[in-house]
Amino acid sequence: MSLRKNIAWLLFPLTCWYAVGVWLRNMLFALGIKKQEAPHITTIGVGNLSTGGSGKTPHVEYLLRLLADRYDTAVLSRGYKRQTKGFLLDDGSHDPALLGDEPAMLAAKFPQVRVAVCEKRVEGVRRLMAVPPENPDNPDNQESPDNPESPENPASPHPPQLIILDDVFQHRQLKPSVNILLTEYSHPFFRDHILPFGDLREFKSARFRANIVVVTKCPPVLNPVDRHNIIHDLRLQNYQKIFFSYLKYGTLRTPDGKEASVNLRTTDNVLAVTGIAHPEPLVAELRQHTRLQHLAFPDHHDFSPRDLAQIKKTFGTLTGSNNIIVTTEKDAARLGNRLAGLPLYVQPIEVAFHSNPDMDFDQIIDSSVRENISFLSKLSIWN
Repeated sequence: MSLRKNIAWLLFPLTCWYAVGVWLRNMLFALGIKKQEAPHITTIGVGNLSTGGSGKTPHVEYLLRLLADRYDTAVLSRGYKRQTKGFLLDDGSHDPALLGDEPAMLAAKFPQVRVAVCEKRVEGVRRLMAVPPENPDNPDNQESPDNPESPENPASPHPPQLIILDDVFQHRQLKPSVNILLTEYSHPFFRDHILPFGDLREFKSARFRANIVVVTKCPPVLNPVDRHNIIHDLRLQNYQKIFFSYLKYGTLRTPDGKEASVNLRTTDNVLAVTGIAHPEPLVAELRQHTRLQHLAFPDHHDFSPRDLAQIKKTFGTLTGSNNIIVTTEKDAARLGNRLAGLPLYVQPIEVAFHSNPDMDFDQIIDSSVRENISFLSKLSIWN
């Protein structure tokens, strides 16, 4: 038995108490004692049942590529491990210290999208929807005693049409228009257990709150038997749609986003530096092309001077003369320019969906968003 399982059995009494707490909370929502709010705006929730590693951010990016050029779009996230509190709207600095690593990365990659962070998602949605009143003495809406908005939270002239909610599945106070649940191919929730015995934040029955379930990080070629078995084990209802996605690895880029002319097959060694929950797919991809050494840090890791010294020391011990460092986009946002002088490159990833003969993910999302926006616009006229 692994050390993790030994510790998990020791913590089993805590698992029971945690499970009771989760059950009571969900029961309060089911009875209507705790209230849910369906905001008067189209929202897409992206979340999971586990503690991390299911690929939420790449799927949020996929939705932004699909929708952000057609609709005025915002992203709302918690901003995990940021050094700020409350509601904050990106001011163009894309600073991970202010926003957290994932929102900062999204803000830099999608300048046409409003990226906001807030621990309380209902409050965050309300702030994004709020349009500041016109002030004839302050037409440019500059900071003044009568203007509660600050430069750190610039006011928008109008609310967005669509808000994509990152990691919102357990935030029951907010009811998204479309609720997408992700589960990882190698670590599906139906083979897991509730915390701290396992990695699930709540019971497996919570899956029934989702409109769409996506099995993420699948192999590029998905075995039909595996597909059938997963669908069987998920035990979804007729109203729920299921899709399978996988990761595509793009051309290496420099930290400032420019495409790099680097061929992994001609390098002597690659040092992979990761601070993500499940780096195994990336490590496997890099090992197909080159000799690899891997420095793994915890998810959302804040790189300390000691960590940077370890990275530099490990890189210095690599044999050969044509060596590079490869990291993820999230980690690059946290590292900044603190490895300047070293050949650091970023491995971009994108989500792609396995074909489904019965339905198309893009069409379902686009149709849902279009119909919801149209309905809300007619409702606002009637009211």
